[in-house]
Amino acid sequence: MRIIVFFDLPTLTTKDKTNYIRFRKFLIQNGFIMMQYSVYSKLVLNKTGENIVKERIKKQCPENGLVQLISITEKQFNKMEFVVGSGQKSIIDSDKRLVVLWN
Repeated sequence: MRIIVFFDLPTLTTKDKTNYIRFRKFLIQNGFIMMQYSVYSKLVLNKTGENIVKERIKKQCPENGLVQLISITEKQFNKMEFVVGSGQKSIIDSDKRLVVLWN
């Protein structure tokens, strides 16, 4: 499952710019990957993880601007069409896990 965050925050005043930077850094520090400017996505494993992430985002939202969230399945995400351009190939963004056990 993916959570996609769309945001349009004002950057007119110094306070607005600070809020924008703080929110963007929050997303990056919490594992979100930039898809486009002001569009970030994160892979979550289940509904519980989705709810936790959504609550964290709601607590960090600036008071002005627009922040939107949508959750979609991996199947839906993989059906995304690139009309112009292509996705980022340098970022590992999958639900595959590597577990190394040392004896």
